[in-house]
Amino acid sequence: MPGPGFCGLSPLRVFPSVFVVAALLGLLPVLRSHGLQNTVTPKVSTMGLYIGPGDGDVTSAPPEVSHEVHPMTNYSGNFHGKPRKAFPVLGIDYDHVQTPFEISLWILLACLMKLGFHVIPTISSIVPESCLLIVVGLLVGGLIKGVGESPPVLESDIFFLFLLPPIILDAGYFLPLRQFTENLGTILIFAVVGTLWNAFFLGGLMYAVCLVGGPQINEIGLLNNLLFGSIISAVDPVAVLAVFEEIHINELLHILVFGESLLNDAVTVVLYHLFEEFAGIDKVTLTDIILGFLSFFVVSLGGVFVGVVYGIIAAFTSRFTSHIRVIEPLFVFLYSYMAYLSAELFHLSGIMALIASGVMMRPYVEANISHKSHTTIKYFLKMWSSISETLIFIFLGVSTVAGSHHWNWTFVISTLLFCLIARVLGVLGLTWFINKFRIVKLTPKDQFIIAYGGLRGAIAFSLGYLLDVQHFPMRNLFLTAIITVIFFTVFVQGMTIRPLVDLLAVKKKQESKRSINEEIHTQFLDHLLTGIEDICGHYGHHHWKDKLNRFNKKYVKKCLIAGERSNEPQLIAFYHKMEMKQAIELVESGGVGKIPPAVSTVSMQNIHPKSLPAERILPALSKDKEEEIRKILRNNLQKTRQRLKSYNRHTLVADPFEEAWNQMLLRRQKVRQLEQKINNYLTVPAHKLDSPTMSRARIGSDPLAYEPKPDSENLPIITIDPASPQSPESVDLVNEELKGKDVVLEEGEEEDEHGLMMHPKEPSSPGTDDVFTPEPGDSPSSQRMLRCLSDPGPRPEPGEGEPFIPKGQ
Repeated sequence: MPGPGFCGLSPLRVFPSVFVVAALLGLLPVLRSHGLQNTVTPKVSTMGLYIGPGDGDVTSAPPEVSHEVHPMTNYSGNFHGKPRKAFPVLGIDYDHVQTPFEISLWILLACLMKLGFHVIPTISSIVPESCLLIVVGLLVGGLIKGVGESPPVLESDIFFLFLLPPIILDAGYFLPLRQFTENLGTILIFAVVGTLWNAFFLGGLMYAVCLVGGPQINEIGLLNNLLFGSIISAVDPVAVLAVFEEIHINELLHILVFGESLLNDAVTVVLYHLFEEFAGIDKVTLTDIILGFLSFFVVSLGGVFVGVVYGIIAAFTSRFTSHIRVIEPLFVFLYSYMAYLSAELFHLSGIMALIASGVMMRPYVEANISHKSHTTIKYFLKMWSSISETLIFIFLGVSTVAGSHHWNWTFVISTLLFCLIARVLGVLGLTWFINKFRIVKLTPKDQFIIAYGGLRGAIAFSLGYLLDVQHFPMRNLFLTAIITVIFFTVFVQGMTIRPLVDLLAVKKKQESKRSINEEIHTQFLDHLLTGIEDICGHYGHHHWKDKLNRFNKKYVKKCLIAGERSNEPQLIAFYHKMEMKQAIELVESGGVGKIPPAVSTVSMQNIHPKSLPAERILPALSKDKEEEIRKILRNNLQKTRQRLKSYNRHTLVADPFEEAWNQMLLRRQKVRQLEQKINNYLTVPAHKLDSPTMSRARIGSDPLAYEPKPDSENLPIITIDPASPQSPESVDLVNEELKGKDVVLEEGEEEDEHGLMMHPKEPSSPGTDDVFTPEPGDSPSSQRMLRCLSDPGPRPEPGEGEPFIPKGQ
């Protein structure tokens, strides 16, 4: 039977005992050389091992005292006749240090395995770290069982209370909040609807398999199969983190799969407790189903509420730690762990509580604590989550060897096959629905990676281990099937996902440092999209994000952030963070010999190892003067986006003069078009049968053909210059002139049927205008018409004739 040590480990207590006994045997000659071998009273140890007065014999019982020892001093006579014990030089008490000693050994084993994995690059490039750690656990478990001892089993309490919280806190505290919130709808659909689909689809099919699978599994009912389906259907965050961080997948796919693994905890907890309760009652009523449905909202939203409350308390506490910087990281760890335990106390989602507390406290805590405390929090969380993850995979291998299994080929193979089918069908169906609402669609390659990345891990094993054997006699069969699915997803899918990503050319994560330019453009686009949504009257993602940011800046920051940093713009805060990070990298790289004690807003990239010339050294400013300058700049140059009165298309007041203005603009535009026609384009192009050269040649050869008839005196005469490149282009000039002058023809007056007569222009005498020579009898209107015909004016500018308001709008 396993001992009372860590995870029930007992064989390791033998090795320290043997080591200490060997050390004692080697120490006995030294004791004799100092004259301590003639001690009369034997030395008694705390473990029951006695070193006798002889030649270093080690016995299990003290020798009988054969002679009487007289005390050296007897003050009252009460000690007369009692033997005097020798001073215990060395003792062994393993029971006193058994638990911490074994915990330290396991942690040391995990660290050594992780170190060896990264030292050998050939293994790490082929086999994922989680696979190697499970193999190590199998070897250690087999070795412990080979020496005749019972290997330890990964107990559920140790997993849920000590190993899982550091991993979830690290993921929640450093969660990429922007990518998470932008894809929150997709993540919730995969986490809630996808998990429900997997649980009921797998549970129903497994119930059908149990009905036809033989006498060994015929007794497994529907509720037991649904309970098994709820355990095995959830994607494990530990396994996803271990695999996806090694293949460096792009941010979208990583946050979709990892976010699903985090948020499906609420669904898993509700379904697990629901079917566990239903399996113990005779009849399930409609009220039980309704209460089970409501419990989902209580578990999920209750966990989020607990996390938010503890996150606010942690942020408020960090406001007063400016004088005691040493304990600042401790508040982050304690409040987060208290949030997890409080959620587990009321059977709420502890994972949701940890994520909510980490997301809530981080922006305010980082504004209050020092940079050293921030570094401590970062590296301690990374260290402890890495160790917990390593221990989990090692104990999975050890528990596989230690546990009792019940193998049934039909049940186990059906479970594995239906898990894969349910995952693929769920991802394809949900993605088809999601792509109708997404701007950035999920491609078939993305769908394949999401379906292939649904890994199972230690959470499913621990939930299965929690089942009571008396109420669920097929628990060992469930555990065997769960372990099989875990090993298949971790080994087969985990080892093949990297070459598949390379084969499909899936976009990978690009390691790029954020810059001020990127931050400015990001904020600008956020403000622009928020304004567009306000104008359109659409209350979308950016609208509510802007409302939340304004509420945070106006109320929350003033309560949770100490000093003037509560009023500091986001861009300035980001700049300070980038400046500090760049300074640290510069120091670590050895680029700077000595950094000045007071670093102002000058960027660290402008600091060089060599000293500046004497004429470029600026005079040092006092702290008061520098602070005054900062205040002036902050009050006058850093006011971002003074928001005016918000409006949208539903609240705009109609302008009563808007229609009249539009009509006036249209009439003005028509007048302008008419004037341009008269001044520039008085003629309408006619069909040209001949080229201009042929027309001039015909007019020059037969000028009498173009003489006007006697009854055409009221018509204007067009003079044609044979040497001019102009040619007769129209016969509708009379109508254009009459239109411009609003002349109405008298009744009975009819236009000649032959139309307009043309005359060639006589050769001009020297000193006269060879383009336009008015005759004495010409009226001003006819003179203007002749001028327009001979000189059509300048070419119109591009867009000059276009209407001010286009038609149809």
